[in-house]
Amino acid sequence: MESCRRTTLTAGALAALVLTTTAFAPARASAPSSAAQPRTTVAAQAPLVCDGKPMPEFASSAPHAELNGLFTRYATDNGRVDDWTGADGTYSTRLPDGRLAFVFSDTFLGKVNADGSRSPVIEEGGTTPFLNNTFVIKDGGKLTTVTGGTKDAPKAIMPPRDKDHWYWAGDAVTAGGKVQATYQEYERFGPGIWDWRWSRNVLAQFSPKRLNKPTSVTQLPSSKGISWASWIERAGRTIYVYGVEDKGNTKYMHLARVRGNSLKGTWEFAKGDGTWSRKEADSARIMDGVANEYSVSRLGRGYVLITQDTTELFSTRIVAYYSCDQDGPFTGKTTIYTTPETGATGSYGNPNVFTYNAHAHPELGSGNRFVVSYNVNTLVNTDHYKDTSIYRPRFVDVRFR
Repeated sequence: MESCRRTTLTAGALAALVLTTTAFAPARASAPSSAAQPRTTVAAQAPLVCDGKPMPEFASSAPHAELNGLFTRYATDNGRVDDWTGADGTYSTRLPDGRLAFVFSDTFLGKVNADGSRSPVIEEGGTTPFLNNTFVIKDGGKLTTVTGGTKDAPKAIMPPRDKDHWYWAGDAVTAGGKVQATYQEYERFGPGIWDWRWSRNVLAQFSPKRLNKPTSVTQLPSSKGISWASWIERAGRTIYVYGVEDKGNTKYMHLARVRGNSLKGTWEFAKGDGTWSRKEADSARIMDGVANEYSVSRLGRGYVLITQDTTELFSTRIVAYYSCDQDGPFTGKTTIYTTPETGATGSYGNPNVFTYNAHAHPELGSGNRFVVSYNVNTLVNTDHYKDTSIYRPRFVDVRFR
């Protein structure tokens, strides 16, 4: 039934792991465990040299106390009971006035009880609103939730076209005076809980002063089954758009570019041989092992790819790869953080808890310092009601030298 899809598959927990495979089902019994404290590992190899200069190497990582505390306080503050209490997706873009917009997918609103629990969602007879996409605006040390609809009847900022479709967020970029947010549309095709699939990519443009409703929605390239955009990176007057071709246990990176300030412009796709094509069919697989969400950011004279390691199921490892060029090759795989929440020996002591979709937030870092977020979820629906702290992003301070 619809409510099961909305809560059990929060923000594409399955899309993040095994969108097109049945390997997810047996994993319910026992997700891999991790140590309760984060660990870090440095790659034992010489740094990559780009334009005659060595790439910075990984130095250290630790939980970002300020951001983690900010979102925890916001989620549990019942001064308002119509705002954010947990979500995933966790992209961000800087607005023209300096505020930061966090772009979330599946989002719980409402009240958090004194014991850290919440009521079931409205669709299951409870009082908790549950939306497939929202914004949260950071203005200094203050957070504010943006939804569509009304205070009494909030809706997703990207509402579905009908009850059998919904949107999950990709990355967003503020360019040309507009917030250009990408979304992937999913659809149900049968009555079963697994009868859903990716449908297409769209671009929603928002006025920075009115983020509760898009000013326009345009279809993006969608002919090859690639989810655009796992990441968006601006370089001068070119916007680079990274995507993922999800084959279940194996996920492949793809890359496109659009010249100018609008994703409505002409798309070109990396062919894998250093050339570009205007045909999406020519888009080449750059590498595997990436997650549905990842980041490729400037570091020194090259680029660093940050992703959850998807070469192993339910991995606790956040890894970095290095390249002199935006389209790879990416090498020097290095574990930069190990998430402590996962599995029976993790910090929750819950075999159903897992982590996924790590990526950077360039707006929050500078130089060789990056802020990285990842998502936490559980395979058991009722865990979200018993402990609201599970389904919130975590932030990590990562330093290179």
